[in-house]
Formats: sequence, structure tokens, C-alpha cells
Amino acid sequence: MRFRNQVDVPTLVRVKEGALDRVGIYLRRAGLDHVAVLQSHGLISPLPERLRTSLEEQQLQIVCWEEVLANEMELAIKTFTSLPRQVNAVVGIGGGKALDIAKYVATLARLPYIAVPTSLSNDGFCSPQSSLTIAGRRRSLPAAVPHGLVIDTEVCRQAPRELTLSGIGDLVSKFTAVRDWKLSFHQTGELVDDFAALLSDGSVHAFLSHPTLDQYGMRLLATALMMNGTAMAMCGSSRPASGSEHLISHALDQLLPKPRLHGIQVGVAAYLVSLLQGENSDKIAQLFETTGFWDLVAADPFPYDLWVEAVRLAESIKPGYYTVLSSRDVHAEVEHLLTSDPHLSRVIQKV
Repeated sequence: MRFRNQVDVPTLVRVKEGALDRVGIYLRRAGLDHVAVLQSHGLISPLPERLRTSLEEQQLQIVCWEEVLANEMELAIKTFTSLPRQVNAVVGIGGGKALDIAKYVATLARLPYIAVPTSLSNDGFCSPQSSLTIAGRRRSLPAAVPHGLVIDTEVCRQAPRELTLSGIGDLVSKFTAVRDWKLSFHQTGELVDDFAALLSDGSVHAFLSHPTLDQYGMRLLATALMMNGTAMAMCGSSRPASGSEHLISHALDQLLPKPRLHGIQVGVAAYLVSLLQGENSDKIAQLFETTGFWDLVAADPFPYDLWVEAVRLAESIKPGYYTVLSSRDVHAEVEHLLTSDPHLSRVIQKV
């Protein structure tokens, strides 16, 4: 019998309006007074200035402050090796690239990492992984879960709407990921961590209770995405948050000349996979209708041929990872759904 080891989860969690201006207070309370800040390149003003003011008002020492241009492994290692010895915390502010680099640098340095996402485009800000590129290919590498998570809901609400809808797309994929996990149990005997699965599945239902992008809705979305990351850390696997829909998205990353936002690809794939699984399709479709997700994607549809190819390629992305795509030959079914389903035919079109 397998027993769960002690799980690292964020110790400091603040999800509220105005949290950005209190980062310095939170760090001072934790005794973290010599910080390295890694921010997204081109992060809009006044967000960096607000963070700097917050740190300086608490008389914290900003040992170094760098802009992250790319999420390359070489950059992460270079940043780690040049990190001043007196640093006792790493703060990442901005979007995915900066947060992934900051998380990995903190992991290498064995320092507390404080994540300050300025948008909610996916669950990566709290996951036990960093998405980095190695030799031009995206890889998910093990990393420590953030020690602290500070989410200013007003800042995230003002982010481009496409980023928030991407977060919603990533969130609904937990429905299909958990279902794939249970399919794997029945077919291969792969054990399911029931609490991790419940945590991930429940997070989606929490947001479904108020699927509106006001302050309360943003708080629910942020908390739900955080719980997804915690569920992965809890069971030591990406299973609670990543299934066949993520495999399809990874295949699209390879096939599309310019891949779309991760959560946009994953969200559409999750709806397609839910039809193959025969569960949760109506819930996903209704949420996408309510939030405007379908309208966003329909304004710039995906090419049909590449989606057909992505489904064919998906199963080879992660050999031995059992999903609904492993359960049967789904290709004729997928081709039919892409043209006959009223939602999919809007967002995936033949050229």
C-alpha cells in the first residue's frame, strides 16, 4: 500500500484586493528581508513600482531585481549562479515565464519562493513544476511549491480578458483529467489519490457556483487554480490537473505555427475530450457560453486539419499515460465531432 508523504503547501496565502501593496508587510512578518525580484519583461506600470514601494516601505533589502525575457533553462541556471549570497527569498511577479523562472531559481537555491501573479491564465503559479524550454522544446520540470502566494484580485481583474478566459479553460480541464485518472485505474490499476482528485474536481464546482468575472468570481478562480496546484503536489503527479486534453495541447504546441495561450488550447480540448468521455460536456459548454470563452476563440478559429493531427499525435506525447485516447480508436469520432458539434464547429474550422 502506498502512503502519502508530508506535503509542502503554500504557508502564506493572500487572495484579495490590494494584496500587491502589502507584499512587503507579508515578507517582513515572515522574516524574509533580503529579496531577489524577478519580473515579467514589459510588466505594465505601475505594478512593478507598487511592489518596489511595498518592499521599501518595510525597509526590506532588494538585493537584485531582474526582468525575465524568456523561460529558458539556461537563463534559470545563469540567474541561480549569479544570485547574491545574502538573498533569503525569491519573489516572482507577472506572468508565466517570470514565475516559472523564479520558481525554478528558488528551487535550485533552496530558498522560499513568493509568487505574485498579475493574471490568472493557468494553474502554473502554484504547481510543483516549472515550464521551461530546453533546446527549444517546452519541458515541465519538478520544482518546489511556492512558500507564499499573493494574488491581488483587482490587478488580475484588470488583466487582458483573454488571459482570464485562458485560466477558465485550464480550470475546466480538471474535469477531464480526473476522469482520465479514474479510467486509468480501471484499465491499468494506477492508483488514484482520492483526496487530490476530490480537491481538483471540487475546485471547478466552486467556480461554477459564481462564474462571473467580478471581484468575488476572480477570488474563486484564483483559489480554484491554487487548489489544482496543491492537488498535484499532494499526490506527486500531474494527474489531478492534466489528462488527454493537455496531451492534445502539447501536440498543438508542436504543430501550430504560433501556439495559442495554454488555457485556450486546453479548454477547447477539454470540451472535445468530455464528449469522448461522455461526462461534463454541458457544464463546460455552459460555462464557456456564460464567460464569453466560445466567442473569443471563434473570433480566431483553429485550423481543423491541425486539430485532427494533434489528436493523432497526442497519445505518443507521454507513452504509458492511459487516457480516454488509449481506450479506443477515437479518430473517426473526433473528426465527426469537430464538424458536427455546434460549439467545436465554431472554433475549429476547415481552411
